[in-house]
Amino acid sequence: MAGVGTLGPVVADASPKLPDISAQELLAKVQTAKVDGLSGTVHSSADLGLPALPGVTGGSDSASGTVTEMLSGEHTARVAFAAPDKARVSVLDNMAERVWTTDGKSAWAYDSGKREAVKLQIPAHKSSGKPEKAPQSYNPQDVAKQFLDAIDPTTKVDVSGTEKVAGRDAYKLRLTPKTDKTTVGSVTLAVDSRTWVPLQVSVLPRTGKDAAVEIGFTQVSFAVPSASTFAFTPPKGVEVTQPKVPTTRPDVPKGIPGKPEAKPEKKPGTANEPTVLGEGWSSVVMVRGAKLTGNGGPVDQFLAGAQTVEGSWGKGKIVTSKMVNALITDDGRVFAGLVTPQTLQDAAAKAPR
Repeated sequence: MAGVGTLGPVVADASPKLPDISAQELLAKVQTAKVDGLSGTVHSSADLGLPALPGVTGGSDSASGTVTEMLSGEHTARVAFAAPDKARVSVLDNMAERVWTTDGKSAWAYDSGKREAVKLQIPAHKSSGKPEKAPQSYNPQDVAKQFLDAIDPTTKVDVSGTEKVAGRDAYKLRLTPKTDKTTVGSVTLAVDSRTWVPLQVSVLPRTGKDAAVEIGFTQVSFAVPSASTFAFTPPKGVEVTQPKVPTTRPDVPKGIPGKPEAKPEKKPGTANEPTVLGEGWSSVVMVRGAKLTGNGGPVDQFLAGAQTVEGSWGKGKIVTSKMVNALITDDGRVFAGLVTPQTLQDAAAKAPR
């Protein structure tokens, strides 16, 4: 949910005239697109229709505030990338700046509001030397990849037209789920007609005409940024911490939620360790042993007004919104996803306790 939460609207110009291209050809070009570097400004917004929690306000000083902020509103970020291992994301919100940057040897995380910075020395990867990545939710390419990886026989793919994004001519590649188990109506990728890199991602719900989630460039350059772009010097007076890290970096698990790798199914983990149930558009994330209620706080107040449901899986509360739905069971399990409430209950009935 966090990975999807920080996306937003980009105004497009008149539709350009481009040579015809089939959906299969465009999809192949997108999936093999590669650039040595880029930089630009990304604008994002999200309106998932999530109900407000009583007593919980926005801001990033608490976990609840961070989640509320990421799943709603608009955000602006400056991004830069240079192959193979340099990246920078600078998010501007509420007169403050948060920066994540790496030059391949060290990585920094900086929050101007808290006047704090964390520095990490990046150990050598034990196998392939893959670079550290900045937060993916501010990168249209990474967001697009998650939807492209979810394509299966239940997805219709077509070219729905052209548009201009960040002053560049782009094709519109549309992914439409064929299943009625998801709350996603369609996902449209604006694909650059020269580099074949996704410039914008728009997610429409099954009901309504306005995008629930959108992220895209308002300005972009495919020139390789200079090395100084990824350097960071903390401002005077900023507290810097340097946590100890392992001498070698573990391999990053492949795959994305909703599209598991072809390997034996992993047994559900312990409390707060998420498990993906199902595949593609109807996938559901389950967390066991969650302690969300019992202290009379905001969550208890909110769930008191939620619909009570029960079945072979037990009893619990359903929390619904335009896109994200969740089932909180009395035995401490949480099921959530971009799926219908019935799909959540069906998943709960098959899930181990």
